[in-house]
Amino acid sequence: MTIGNYEKEIAAAKEKFEAVLRSQLERNERITANKEDLDFSKLDKIIIGVCGGDGIGPVITAAAQRVLEYLLEKEMKAGKVEFRVIDGLTIENRASHMQAIPDEVMSQLKECHVILKGPTTTPKKGDPWPNIESANVAMRKALDLYANVRPVRVPEKGIDWTFFRENTEGSYAVGSQGVAVTPELSVDFCVTTTEGTERIARSAFEYARKNRKGKVSIITKANIIKATDGKFLDICKRIAQDYPEIETDDWFIDITTAKLIDEKRRTSFKVFVLPNLYGDIITDEAAEFQGGVGTAGSANIGHRYAMFEAIHGSAPRMVAEGRDKYADPCSMLRASVMLLSHIGFQDRADALEKALDVCMFTEKRLVITGRDTGATCAEFADYVMETLRAGK
Repeated sequence: MTIGNYEKEIAAAKEKFEAVLRSQLERNERITANKEDLDFSKLDKIIIGVCGGDGIGPVITAAAQRVLEYLLEKEMKAGKVEFRVIDGLTIENRASHMQAIPDEVMSQLKECHVILKGPTTTPKKGDPWPNIESANVAMRKALDLYANVRPVRVPEKGIDWTFFRENTEGSYAVGSQGVAVTPELSVDFCVTTTEGTERIARSAFEYARKNRKGKVSIITKANIIKATDGKFLDICKRIAQDYPEIETDDWFIDITTAKLIDEKRRTSFKVFVLPNLYGDIITDEAAEFQGGVGTAGSANIGHRYAMFEAIHGSAPRMVAEGRDKYADPCSMLRASVMLLSHIGFQDRADALEKALDVCMFTEKRLVITGRDTGATCAEFADYVMETLRAGK
């Protein structure tokens, strides 16, 4: 069959591609116009939305909420902090509305300043659910949560990494809007904008400067993906010139994944800045050094809103097997550390991080195994609060 036989399919693909381009150009105009950060110190009350999600999400999110309420008890009593539980992010509710995030739920989210969010199920091919977009991706786009920050710390191995993953562009920006041109050919889109890259790069370098990390590594595949990854690399290098005291290098994503397991090389890495897809993959690898994805939290930060979550999924198998009460809450507790820091309670954030290090690495009086051979999620949260009270 010659190319002439595909004119109808090509025309339809062009129409779809044009719609994607227009939506991304409009998005670029919005993010370029909105650059003012929220000042939490000027708020009369900080509203923390709590979304349990589905699967093991409600269990581990409830545990993290209890710890946060313990740490912020004084502020809650004074009316300075309010927790709002927001239901509706279960896969059942999202599927019934045929929306990644139902409109009513999104309205409630926008009334909050920060969000503590449990894992949510994203349907994949073969699932019984309709093909709706990831709730995470939808929330990041709707609230413009452009910086996904994922720390990994293993002190005894010299590992102290912080990943700044661009959150709203790359291969995920329009991940559900690809085109099946013909039964034999499908095309997806990858997006890189100047403003989108500048703000994630500056976030990474500002963090490195503030926390005296001393080094930022730019991760791409710019030797092959030349237009989008090449643009990302060039802009990050330009931003790096504003931070002459910080060492900057760049790596390709494939060799970076190898060097993270190189004991001689991995301790030289400090802060990473990288596009969306690469960041998603490599932070799962990095979390394994800390004890697995169940131990790693992440922040999703924008100018106005911020959302804090685990980096893992909803683990429906654990629920089906009746093991959800044994789920590890450490991912949500690590996310809670970042939440506290973001809203201005650095002393509480430091105390929680120290307590988690004691409970997870040093003392380890209770161990989470995901089964009845270990502690329950609630018991581990109690252990963390006991450690906080003891000031260990």
